[in-house]
Amino acid sequence: MIERLTQRLTRRRGGADPAGAFDRRLLAPMMLGSVLNPVNSSIISVSLVPIGAAFGAPPSQTAWLVSALYLATAIGQPVVGRLIDLYGPRRLFLAGTTLTGIAGLIGLLAPNLGALIVARVVLGFGTCAGYPASMYLIRSEARRTGKDSPAGVLATLAIANQTVAILGPPLGGLLIGLGGWRSTFAVNLPLAAAGLLLGALRLPKASHEERAAAKEVRLDLAGMALFGAMLVSLLLFLMEPRADRWFLPVLMAVAAAGFAVRELRVAEPFIDLRVFGGNVPLLLTYARALLVSVVSYVFLYGYTQWLQDGRGLTASQAGLAQLPMFLTGIAVSTVTGRRAAARGKLLVGGVGQIVGCALLLLLQPDSAVWLLIVVALVFGVPQGLINLALQNAVYHQADPERMGSSAGLLRTFLYLGAMVAACANGAFFGARADTGGLHGLAWFMLAITGLCLALTVVDRSLGRIGSEDSSSAR
Repeated sequence: MIERLTQRLTRRRGGADPAGAFDRRLLAPMMLGSVLNPVNSSIISVSLVPIGAAFGAPPSQTAWLVSALYLATAIGQPVVGRLIDLYGPRRLFLAGTTLTGIAGLIGLLAPNLGALIVARVVLGFGTCAGYPASMYLIRSEARRTGKDSPAGVLATLAIANQTVAILGPPLGGLLIGLGGWRSTFAVNLPLAAAGLLLGALRLPKASHEERAAAKEVRLDLAGMALFGAMLVSLLLFLMEPRADRWFLPVLMAVAAAGFAVRELRVAEPFIDLRVFGGNVPLLLTYARALLVSVVSYVFLYGYTQWLQDGRGLTASQAGLAQLPMFLTGIAVSTVTGRRAAARGKLLVGGVGQIVGCALLLLLQPDSAVWLLIVVALVFGVPQGLINLALQNAVYHQADPERMGSSAGLLRTFLYLGAMVAACANGAFFGARADTGGLHGLAWFMLAITGLCLALTVVDRSLGRIGSEDSSSAR
């Protein structure tokens, strides 16, 4: 199905040169690897309430199931992305897929909430390789063929990611109805097996020259450690932002200063701050990714919990209530996927988020089902536009030689936003996801998406993505 979709999205007038075309054998492992993280990010949304009931844990504790995955992923994505830049995608992809299977087994057998949190940490690190590997392969195919990969390949990658992200809640509801919440962890076992098989059969092995060149590069382990310490301190504070945890922001500042000094002095930095410092458009894209992610994940987790606690739906019903968003997002991405332009997508998507947040203020414990459907439909529009726009922006703005780490950093900022969202959900909901808390979240989301829309309006560099000059170069 993915390959047929890609052929439809990449279709060009006059046909394509098979000898210089994108190698479609790579599509299946690319898509499967890149969706492992989104499916596990979203499927847990309908599991939080039944898991809390099983272990007697309030939302403030089950929120760690969300945060643990994002903490591991936010650190691991750029690290693994850099390793992929140096050593190629195959070995990192296979290692990550193996960890994903191990995490599924831990979750299936977990005796308590602590073990589930460990499973989510392992899952976070295990799913780090898929997306950077996919972006690396797209860029490497461009080098091999002598021309940029078709816009439809990027569109297919975005559609696959957002499809499973939106499909996660209804899939999770179905799995919980059939086999309980543990089945939402067990689903990683067959996914990991398929990933290992496809990766082993289809991903290219590094050439002798590439392996020799990689051996000459020294890994910036100190830079990676400082980067990890900076993020861990920040995210632990965001989980419980209290005055008595003042030492965490201090540790973050110290680690950040050390990281900056290290990366500006070392010959082979983990993240070349000099390149990023001179690439303002890419930095603005990362900032937008963080803000957009806050709104998306507040809705994904907060709204889904409200559907169960505040509206009284079952886990299966709450998952099905997200289906309109899934269908709308896929339709919008498919229609707009062949267009590389990012600015229009971000503007329309931002307006869509504002309308959706305003609709949340109308919801009550007895709100009609049709209103729930309208809310999901409206949020489906930005879901189908914004992720694709961000991905296209990074592809065009990043240094081609650091595509893996740049793609990993995009996910890092997305998951930083998810961490902020988890903190917001805990702060506004407290012991129960009630309607008052949902309305508070809606005002919070309106402020965030308004700021993101303002950043898009003032960023003129976005107009160059998908412009006539860019198109002719492709």
